[in-house]
Amino acid sequence: MAGTSTALFVGLDIGGTKLMVAAAGQDGQILRRTRAPTPARLGEGLALLNQLIATVAQGQPIAGIGAAIGGPLDAASGVVSPLHQPDWREVPLKQLLEARWACPFAVDVDTNVAALGEYTLGRLDVPRFLYITLSTGMGGGFLVDGAIYHGMRGAHPEVGHQSIPFRAPHPERVACECGAPDCLEALISGNGIRRVYGKPAEQLGDAEWDEVAYNLGQGLRNLAAIYLPDMIVLGGGVAVGGGERLIGAARRVMAERLKLVPHPEVRLSQLGYDTALLGAVTLARRTRKHK
Repeated sequence: MAGTSTALFVGLDIGGTKLMVAAAGQDGQILRRTRAPTPARLGEGLALLNQLIATVAQGQPIAGIGAAIGGPLDAASGVVSPLHQPDWREVPLKQLLEARWACPFAVDVDTNVAALGEYTLGRLDVPRFLYITLSTGMGGGFLVDGAIYHGMRGAHPEVGHQSIPFRAPHPERVACECGAPDCLEALISGNGIRRVYGKPAEQLGDAEWDEVAYNLGQGLRNLAAIYLPDMIVLGGGVAVGGGERLIGAARRVMAERLKLVPHPEVRLSQLGYDTALLGAVTLARRTRKHK
């Protein structure tokens, strides 16, 4: 029954503060969507997630479910332990949802899923694609020929946890939440900007944005030299808020300092707030190929 033309694909964006769920038709177009605050307790969260899935499905069969969630996780087994949801530890999410909805389920780190959404819905056709989100934190997803790249033991690249020669008015305030003293994330993420500059990104002055752009550009230089991506797309609240002023200045810093290798195209995301949710729908649609 799940193979009929009436079957839906469901995408889940499971965040530390919100749950977003969408149902799409066979063509991937969103038909219905809903959202709710994320409960602190695991049992309540799982119950609400199933309730939201039922709401968007409206009794139609589900052909596949895809989910974006914070790491760490094991994408193959579907066991998740998102850092920003302390009560979710070693949760066999794949097993639980496949048993409840009798359909294939796939899950990956939210930045990987966002990369998939950006690539697929943007109809991009590049062999190596790097997506970076600049929001509360900094993360990224790398695709090779349209497939999510996983590294050793299934880990995904942590693009924000590199070290660069940086500029900052208060170097003593640069401290990453991962515990390392000199990560790029600690300089250009929303939390990092608040710590270093003592105010949110939207209140930065021109000279402060120039510093953030310089630091971002140095990070892009490293990523371009190591990954050799054809394209880098940046999304998330800080990137969107900084706009072309931030992206353009960072692009110039990268170009001035990147030698020996080709320069990737660097641009701003066009999908905005829904990148991970739309990517989760794409992940759900791909479950058809892996039954």
